[in-house]
Amino acid sequence: MALITNAIKGTLDTLPANSYKIQYVEAVMREIAENYGFHEMRTPVFEHTELFQRSVGETTDVVQKEMYTFEDKGGRSITLKPEGTAGAVRSYLEHGLFNEAMPQKIYYITPCYRYEKPQAGRLREFHQFGVECFGAGTAAQDAEVILLGNEIFNYLGINNLTLEINSIGCPECRKNFQHALKEYFSSHYDELCDTCKGRLEKNPMRILDCKSPICSEIGKSAPKILDYLCDECNEHFELVKKYLTANNIEFKVNPTIVRGLDYYTRTVFEFVSNDIGAQGTVCGGGRYDGLIEEMGGKPTPACGFGLGLERLLLLMDAQNTEFPERKMCDLFIGSMGENANIKASAIATDLRNEGLAAQFDTVGRSVKAQMKYADKIGALYTMVLGDSELESGKAVLKNMQTGDQTEIALDDFTDNFQAMIIKQAMDGLDGLGMEGIDLSEILGGSING
Repeated sequence: MALITNAIKGTLDTLPANSYKIQYVEAVMREIAENYGFHEMRTPVFEHTELFQRSVGETTDVVQKEMYTFEDKGGRSITLKPEGTAGAVRSYLEHGLFNEAMPQKIYYITPCYRYEKPQAGRLREFHQFGVECFGAGTAAQDAEVILLGNEIFNYLGINNLTLEINSIGCPECRKNFQHALKEYFSSHYDELCDTCKGRLEKNPMRILDCKSPICSEIGKSAPKILDYLCDECNEHFELVKKYLTANNIEFKVNPTIVRGLDYYTRTVFEFVSNDIGAQGTVCGGGRYDGLIEEMGGKPTPACGFGLGLERLLLLMDAQNTEFPERKMCDLFIGSMGENANIKASAIATDLRNEGLAAQFDTVGRSVKAQMKYADKIGALYTMVLGDSELESGKAVLKNMQTGDQTEIALDDFTDNFQAMIIKQAMDGLDGLGMEGIDLSEILGGSING
């Protein structure tokens, strides 16, 4: 019997000690996406099952093996979203965003669910950052989406990533390719896994994405899609490469990339790392010009990518990537007696209103225990209030890093506190020969800032 105090297999808790890391990563992604003209969309965590069957593809591993599908109390087949694109397209169509100025550029950060064997970098509940651009069919848009992902990695300080690109053509030029694949894999029929034997008739290209070692090995010698591209698709792919080169983006053409979802056309790409073992694809995406029409809309070009946040953080940890320091407590106010604690509460509120992180005792501990707690949470300054401090209107402020103590007036405490820490910091800079720096602008009203 499962313990209810244990997380379900394939899921992870994000604890306060680490949550600041993912908040930082998400903030970077949001800001860069906004700079590229993408704006946030939020869609439900579950959709009609048919949405994913039609968009992702019935012959994919996702639909055949990995979806969390159930029947709700109304008898409807519902699926927890396994990826973000299908829900974004559904929302685009339902709300008539095709009537707005084109292209429509959106991003999302959303939980996704796939029933897979849990391992490092592969969870059953994971979070995906994705971008989607609807209404632009040019190679320039493909390149821009790739550039956006590349800028995120650069900003976060992630190294040793390889951008791999390919073109899987349009439906017309894929017909001959599919025929060649069928002939090739038919000659290896007895060696294929049962799943790929079923794919051979419906969609032989899916065999190239099989995770079975035997099928993967057979696939290495299979015909290559680049040899079957029509002139238009070939020209598009060459332009993508020119745009990437013009933007100093290094890339490798990998003709085996097909991506795991049926809706892709033409450009497909992956950012791959060797630092996190077998789950090396950190970000993947491409163009999917037929998906919106497949789901009932007018023919509309589209492209985008998905990036798993947990896998990204795993990579950042493996590379010892630096994060901004976690926000600490600027001031912990200790107290002796109820009146002093009420005053501490009022001072803390004023500080918080000015953007400072302040805490006071809400447990009823002794002053000694309060100071131990202040030390454990990394408070930068402490102050203790009692009857004598309330009567005199003054208290002693202690710098927990240097041990320096300074008397401070309780009236207009927030202004006095900010002025004092700026002066102490300026004195420290003077000692380093950095006179003349306006620290108040650097601090921006917060020690942690």
